[in-house]
Amino acid sequence: QVQLVESGGGLVQAGGSLRLSCAASGRTFSSYSMGWFRQAPGKEREFVAAMPWSGSTTYYTDSVKGRFTISRDNAKNTVYLQMNSLKAEDTAVYYCNAGGTYYSATRYLLGGSWGQGTQVTVSS
Repeated sequence: QVQLVESGGGLVQAGGSLRLSCAASGRTFSSYSMGWFRQAPGKEREFVAAMPWSGSTTYYTDSVKGRFTISRDNAKNTVYLQMNSLKAEDTAVYYCNAGGTYYSATRYLLGGSWGQGTQVTVSS
């Protein structure tokens, strides 16, 4: 399995921006579909965004459409989540996932690799 390390979280005011990074080990990163998930206190982990290995499309949960952008740099074995116009309800621990299969924002199979998570806190 690929090893994942997230970074880039922090404390930001509402309306601000953050860019999360997820660095992956291994030589087969370009063959992995990558997803971002988040878990707020007292809530279940939820899907945020995903990009299949081909990079041909992207999926977003409705609440982040137009504000978040997922991208990947296969040369750096890294997937990013650019988060703009942040809201207090975006506060959560954000995780990346590798190796899943994504058909839509609501239909997907999780991959077996997770990072340790990075905390994002948005103050209102």
